[in-house]
Amino acid sequence: MDHAAEKAALGPITGRALVVGASSGMGAAIVRELLARGFAVAAVARRGAELETLRAEAPERIHTRVHDVHATGEVPALFEELVRALGGLDLLVYAAGVMPKIGPLEFDTPTDAEILAVNTVGAIAWCNPAAEHFQAKRAGVIVGIGSIAGDRGRKGNPVYGASKAALAHYLEALRNRLSDYGVRVCTIRPGFVETPMTAGMNLPGAITAAAAAKTIVSYARRGSGVRYVPMKWLAVSLVIRSIPSFVFRRLTI
Repeated sequence: MDHAAEKAALGPITGRALVVGASSGMGAAIVRELLARGFAVAAVARRGAELETLRAEAPERIHTRVHDVHATGEVPALFEELVRALGGLDLLVYAAGVMPKIGPLEFDTPTDAEILAVNTVGAIAWCNPAAEHFQAKRAGVIVGIGSIAGDRGRKGNPVYGASKAALAHYLEALRNRLSDYGVRVCTIRPGFVETPMTAGMNLPGAITAAAAAKTIVSYARRGSGVRYVPMKWLAVSLVIRSIPSFVFRRLTI
């Protein structure tokens, strides 16, 4: 079967997506879910070997590029290159993230700066050109993977939560700015998900990355706003946000 026939056998392309942080965890699961739904995907991450493994699953539908999200200056040109490779763009997903272990008495500025660089600044660097592109096109979807940890200032990892809260604030602002142009912006707030980042944490009731990806992609196809994954975490969040600060500071959640 030649390349054209192979593409035809897979059916028509239903959309074009760019996923940043695609080499493992929810990012890789989202790529697989998009491929299963007929998308052509550009997968971006810093680990080339993992990207090649992913590309081998559907070489006719996936473009891969090695990129470290710290290198924000590379983003505008890389974004344009990948949009051209895909023949357009309908969806951007920013799934890159880090959550280093922080000791209860640890205050480490370089570690905190690393969290912000990956979870917040990297997201802004990729979402900004997508916002500009979709605004001009008057269509498109931006998805940012946040966390329920951004809902309150928890003791355990102050800057991780702050990075996700900042991301949620930024995405809300984008949603408000772009709503008049037909562009949808989705803030995903996962609860416990089984990923390499959460390995060994023994999280009760955690769902698989594949299950999370199904919900995220389904929401991206129709939604705009905030989506907890799974939805039960919305109720948990409402309770947590209702706890007065003088009580919350005594809790270990």
